[in-house]
Amino acid sequence: MNEAQALGAFAALSQPTRLAVFRLLVAHEPDGLAAGDIARDLDVPHNTLSTHLAILARNGLVAAARQSRSIIYRAELQRVRTLAGFLIKDCCGGRPEVCAPLVAELAPCCGPQEARLEQRADG
Repeated sequence: MNEAQALGAFAALSQPTRLAVFRLLVAHEPDGLAAGDIARDLDVPHNTLSTHLAILARNGLVAAARQSRSIIYRAELQRVRTLAGFLIKDCCGGRPEVCAPLVAELAPCCGPQEARLEQRADG
């Protein structure tokens, strides 16, 4: 990922509705959501949602696939990993202890499914 691509992704996510759409799609991985369900869940008009989805797709953050009469949108998690990697590349400057708190912060949300389910039950 280069700087222009990272800036495009951040710009796409810097609008409240687009960020909400993206977070909703991440929560519905791996199945994704139909555009109508996204519009209903976020109370966004269909034409407005279409514009937001196009911006997210143009920046590689969501993908669309036709399923019968619906278009199903999914978050592009590999793009998120690439974006996160771009942000923290060389963050520790050869000193892993500098990045250890960041890794520890991400571990609860990104660990095995059983751990995430236990965390949700406790929270």
